[in-house]
Amino acid sequence: LRTMGLSEGSILRVFFLCGAFTGVIGTLAGLAIGVLFAVNIDHVMGFVNWLNGGDAWDPSIRGIYHLPAKLQPWDVTKAVALSLSLSFIVTIFPARRAARMNPVEALRYE
Repeated sequence: LRTMGLSEGSILRVFFLCGAFTGVIGTLAGLAIGVLFAVNIDHVMGFVNWLNGGDAWDPSIRGIYHLPAKLQPWDVTKAVALSLSLSFIVTIFPARRAARMNPVEALRYE
């Protein structure tokens, strides 16, 4: 990209936007899967018990007869915010490295 005329700032923005987009997609997928699991936990545990022949969660041993799963909007919001902020922060480091890379050094070993 540098050989095509982009500045370091432009390359930084391109890599950051790609990484941030990946983080947003992963967060949304994790949110959807997590909510589906929490809402349908009894069906999921019934399926797991059916796969294992009924001994994956024996209530007589554990003393817990159902798995409590209660969605709290504040907890979901905190998890989404943490996931997005970590993905944005972690994206900065490879973007900076890519922006500062010398095109001659990058092409030397290709």
